[in-house]
Amino acid sequence: MKKLFEKLFDRTFLTFLAVGVVNTLFGTAVMFLAYNLLHLNYWISTAANYVFGSILSYFLNKRFTFHNQASHKKTAVRFIINIAVCYAIAYGVARPLVRLALSGAGQTIQDNVAMLTGMVLFVGLNYFGQRFFAFREEDGGGSQPENKENADG
Repeated sequence: MKKLFEKLFDRTFLTFLAVGVVNTLFGTAVMFLAYNLLHLNYWISTAANYVFGSILSYFLNKRFTFHNQASHKKTAVRFIINIAVCYAIAYGVARPLVRLALSGAGQTIQDNVAMLTGMVLFVGLNYFGQRFFAFREEDGGGSQPENKENADG
């Protein structure tokens, strides 16, 4: 169990979190500006976050986190599938749960809390999806950038 924990939460995980801070700041700004200033709805605002944030995430994680050298053609499709699945699960679960928990609050408060909750769910799902699906090693294992000498994604 300890080996599994060490494999999942290694230097790759720390780099993923650092890249995630950049993506989160960027995507969160897009999402809340779209919802609160442009008055776009919940789904459009959260989708904008993940469209723009995911473009940045793809390039940063491919190169710096997972040191993936496979062609963009191979990895981009898997990355898009991963993002779409994580988004649908995270935000599809977050909104009804928050509406239930905050049933006495107004819709704007519910939606803002649901967006924050969805972000947290998304991060966890996305890490595993990127590591073991989108940027996996061709042998089917997780990416192991510490084993790559000359990685230039």
